Amino acid sequence: MHVIIWKYQVKTDRTIEFEQIYHSNGVWVELFRKGSGYINTELLRDKMQPQRYITIDRWHSAEDYEMFVAKFKKEYETLDAHCKGLTEQESLLGKWESANYETR
Repeated sequence: MHVIIWKYQVKTDRTIEFEQIYHSNGVWVELFRKGSGYINTELLRDKMQPQRYITIDRWHSAEDYEMFVAKFKKEYETLDAHCKGLTEQESLLGKWESANYETR
């Protein structure tokens, strides 16, 4: 499994809109579902710092994700540009692969 984790610092007055767009059935997920190999997205909010969120996007493989980005590049960039106004900061925490000890 390929996992992509993003961290966001959301503007105080934009949290409702942010959650609507980034939650597990939000606009990003609607776009991701167009790609083969998409599994799900999880939106987590920091209990101690309520403007801080992370998203965890799960794909079957890095190749599935890269094919999705190539195929839907224009839609991805348009949605990403729309979402820039929701946050004070956005950073990619990393792209991760499942650690499967038995297959090594």
